[in-house]
Amino acid sequence: MINEIKKEAQDRMGKTLEALGHAFAKIRTGRAHPSILDSVMVSYYGSDTPLRQVANVTVEDSRTLALSVFDKSMIQAVEKAIMTSDLGLNPATAGTTIRVPMPALTEETRKGFTKQARAEAEQARVSVRNIRRDALAQLKDLQKEKEISEDDERRAGDDVQKITDKFVGEIEKALEAKEADLMAV
Repeated sequence: MINEIKKEAQDRMGKTLEALGHAFAKIRTGRAHPSILDSVMVSYYGSDTPLRQVANVTVEDSRTLALSVFDKSMIQAVEKAIMTSDLGLNPATAGTTIRVPMPALTEETRKGFTKQARAEAEQARVSVRNIRRDALAQLKDLQKEKEISEDDERRAGDDVQKITDKFVGEIEKALEAKEADLMAV
């Protein structure tokens, strides 16, 4: 029973870390990376479809993404979807290829993106702490129902805290790496 609670807490914390990775991927650095466009949705015959399902996204050079749209009639819709996304990108169409140049980051935008990265990391930390709180509450309930002893509950609580500390440390490492990436000129 105790192991199940610890395993569930660890799995949920792992998912939180994974979600943080996805959130960091959406924060634009000066370099081109296909994951920047993951959040873009294209109106494809009346339904919103992820960009990856209507176009192939590749890195042309360090500052340019190249998109080749599968259905040539969708080029305008893809271009419009990229422009209206909140990414601040201006695609340029050249025949059947859409090129998306990554604008150079100013010091001000770098600081803004760093602030956004810190907010995402704080959200992840809060989520991990909430998972810890839930696990500790489950352990407390087991102890109240006399299914486990007070010593078992305390030991399991310490284990849950160690798991929490490990994931908070990983969040910190991910944040440091993202900040270094953002501040690199």
